[in-house]
Amino acid sequence: MTDVTYTPHGDFRSLYDAYTGAGSTAVNLTKHMAQLTRQQPLLVVTGADFVLFPGSDRPPIVESFRLSTRGFIELTSISHLGAAVAWIFQLRELGYATWRDDAERLIERTRQVRSINTDAYWTDNVAVGAWAGYETKIADLVDYTCAITIAFLSSCLADESRMTFETLRDSYLDPVESAEVPVPINDVMVATFALTFLDIAHRIIGWLQAHDVVWNDLMVLLSGRSGRPTAGLTWATNNACHLVWRASNKKLPPENLHIAAHGPSLTIAELADAGRAAEIETQYREIFGQLRSNIDLAGKMLEGFPAFARSIDEPPVIEPTTKTLQAMPKLRSPDDRVTAITRLRFVMEDPAQLLSNSVAHYVIDQLCDHDNRPDAVVIPGFSNVTYPARKRS
Repeated sequence: MTDVTYTPHGDFRSLYDAYTGAGSTAVNLTKHMAQLTRQQPLLVVTGADFVLFPGSDRPPIVESFRLSTRGFIELTSISHLGAAVAWIFQLRELGYATWRDDAERLIERTRQVRSINTDAYWTDNVAVGAWAGYETKIADLVDYTCAITIAFLSSCLADESRMTFETLRDSYLDPVESAEVPVPINDVMVATFALTFLDIAHRIIGWLQAHDVVWNDLMVLLSGRSGRPTAGLTWATNNACHLVWRASNKKLPPENLHIAAHGPSLTIAELADAGRAAEIETQYREIFGQLRSNIDLAGKMLEGFPAFARSIDEPPVIEPTTKTLQAMPKLRSPDDRVTAITRLRFVMEDPAQLLSNSVAHYVIDQLCDHDNRPDAVVIPGFSNVTYPARKRS
C-alpha cells in the first residue's frame, strides 16, 4: 500500500531536479544539441506523412502516404473484404444479435462498388502513376472479388449451416482448384496489399531521393502512433525504417534513426504557419538531441565495455516442417504463395507488426533493386495470376 504521507526531503528533490527538472543540466544539453544540429536535415515520419525539415530554418517539405493518397481507400476496401467476412462469421459465433445487418450492409456496399468499377475510374479518377498499365487488370480484380464475396456471403445468409470457419477457408479464402473461386481471396489480399504499398513506396523513395539528402547527416525520427497502438516499435516491425534505409542505398547510418512511439504527431495544416512550423521543428530536434546525447555520453562514460549495435537480421525462411515463427519470414519470390499468406497471418497475430509489413519489405527491395521502376516489380498475387475478365457494356 502506498504511503500517502511520504514526501522526499526538499534537498533531495532539489538535487534530483538539478539533472532532470526544468532548466536542468539534461534539459540544457538537449536544447544545446538541438541548436548544434540546426543546419542538418531532419526527417520526421508520422503515421500518415513524411516531413523533411531541410535545416538552416528552411520550410518543411511534405509527402503523405496513407489515407489522403489516391487509390488507398479503394484498394484497401477490397483488401478488407476477406477479413470483413471473417469478422461477420465471428460476430455470429459469439452471439452478436444483429450480425445479419452487418452482412447485408457489406453485401449492399460491395454491390455499389461493383457497379461503378470501370477502367475509366482507375485510369482517370484514381490515376496512380505506379499502376499505369495495370488499370484494366485492377478493375478485373475488383469486380471478381466483389462478385465472389457477394455470392459467398449471400449463400451463407440463405443457409447458415455454411457459416463455419472450415467452409470460409475451403470455399472463399483458400479453395483448391475451385471452378467457382479460381483465385483464392487470400491471394487477392496479398495482391491488393502489394499494389497499395507499391504506390506508397514508389512515391516515397522517389521523393526522398529527389531532395539530394546527405544521408550520413540525415536525422530520422519516427514519431507517434503508427498503425495499431502496439505496432511498429522496432526496426524489424516498422517498414518505414527499411524504406528510408533502402532509399538511401543503405548509406543511412542505422544509429541516425530513432522510433519515438510516444512522441508527438503533427498535422500538415500546422506547418502552413511559419511560426508554428518552427516550433514543431524545434520540438522534434530536441527529442532527437536528447536521444543522441545519451548515446554519445554512454560511449564516453563506459568506454571499454561492450557497445550496443543495431542489427538488421536476415529473416527466417519457411521450410516444409515449419509450424511456428518468431520473426517475419522472407518472401523468396513473388510466387512463394505459402510465405506470402503466412506473412498475412503473422501481421494479424503479432500485435507488434504493422499490417502493411505483410508485403512492404518485398516491395521496397524490388523497387530499390530496379531503380524505383514499378513496372519492373513482379507483384505477388497479381502479376502471375489471371483474374476473370469482367463483362463490359
